[in-house]
Amino acid sequence: MKNLRLLKDNLFEKIFFTLTILSISTVVLLGFGLYYKSIPLLNSSSLGHLLSSSEWKPFKEAFGFYPFIMGTLWVTVIAIVIALPLSLLTAIYLSEYAPGRIRKLVLPLIELLSGIPPVLFGVWGVLVIIPLIQDHLAPHFVEFTTGYSVLAGGIVLAIMIFPLIISILIEVFDNVPQELRDASLSLGATQWQTVKKVLLRKSVDGIVAATVLAISRAFGETIAVLMVCGNLAQVPKSIFDSGYPLPALIANNYGEMMSIPMYDSALMFAALLLFVIIFLFNAISRIILFRIEKRTN
Repeated sequence: MKNLRLLKDNLFEKIFFTLTILSISTVVLLGFGLYYKSIPLLNSSSLGHLLSSSEWKPFKEAFGFYPFIMGTLWVTVIAIVIALPLSLLTAIYLSEYAPGRIRKLVLPLIELLSGIPPVLFGVWGVLVIIPLIQDHLAPHFVEFTTGYSVLAGGIVLAIMIFPLIISILIEVFDNVPQELRDASLSLGATQWQTVKKVLLRKSVDGIVAATVLAISRAFGETIAVLMVCGNLAQVPKSIFDSGYPLPALIANNYGEMMSIPMYDSALMFAALLLFVIIFLFNAISRIILFRIEKRTN
């Protein structure tokens, strides 16, 4: 009987190990496949030229990814600048100030927000955010804009990553020992002083991890951003200019322009860039979260 149990343990250990290897292999194979498809483009142009050039003329086999990289960065930075402070304040309120019944009511609504399809956020952006920028906000700063801009993409993206940041921050705040809060309050500190001096200082790593995860999520969003950014291959000079993020480039053109030489390889290189960026940000966030778990344990 004992030998049978040991045999089962060894069998399940090998099965789980095999599944783990398969999971890792999927990521490796995906990256290798994208690189393999990008080789024709990399052989025809140097990596530095591809990343720094702004010339995008597929019929002349001129592929410069700098405008698309900058469009992605503009939208992502705007989204984080909007989402992080609001999410942080919301998480602090729900964790430290809100009564239990309000927390039980609000948290399911936040989770519901994360389940809304991205295309609905895009439609909402077209119907609400675009006219708001075009008619009310932009006229105070620029002479003309269609409203389809990196600002619109950033606002829509910020709404989409709210639930992710808030849920992570609440979990991080809940991991801060209650004894530290009680000790701070017993010494005469106010609730807000306790939040600033104890809660936020003990949660710095978690806040960074939530931000990094949100950035990686923002990099990969496609449909909603595609619908409101304007999709012009140019380097935005202001938040009211149109942009063309990498996910929108891939979604807009893959399957339609494959008859153009090198276009397939160019789009695969764009996907490879996106893959590498998201992989690095996720790896960083996992390392930070591991540090938090190790510290709390």
